[in-house]
Amino acid sequence: MSECLFCRIAARESPADVEYEDDEIVAFRDIYPKAPVHVLIIPKRHIASVMTAEPEDAGVLGRCLIVARRLGELKGFAELGYRIVVNSGVEGGQVVDHVHFHFLAGRRPARG
Repeated sequence: MSECLFCRIAARESPADVEYEDDEIVAFRDIYPKAPVHVLIIPKRHIASVMTAEPEDAGVLGRCLIVARRLGELKGFAELGYRIVVNSGVEGGQVVDHVHFHFLAGRRPARG
């Protein structure tokens, strides 16, 4: 999957500002942030999207959510809260064909 940007980042062949890494997952800052804190969490193994995920992908996809929780704790948002977004497919807003979780924090919602 050398043509996949996120696979190249996971293999350290393309630069990224890494926030977290283990054997299966890497999390790095989004270069086009939509919030004061915007980190992308990806499995190192290529999974194109949630729409193509297989039952055997459940473990690593679930671990991505645990990494999001850890980021929330490390960045001081465990009490305040944060958003986790997953876009799937072209019409779902997915731009890179490698499943990824957006961790977004630091923006307080408007209250009416």
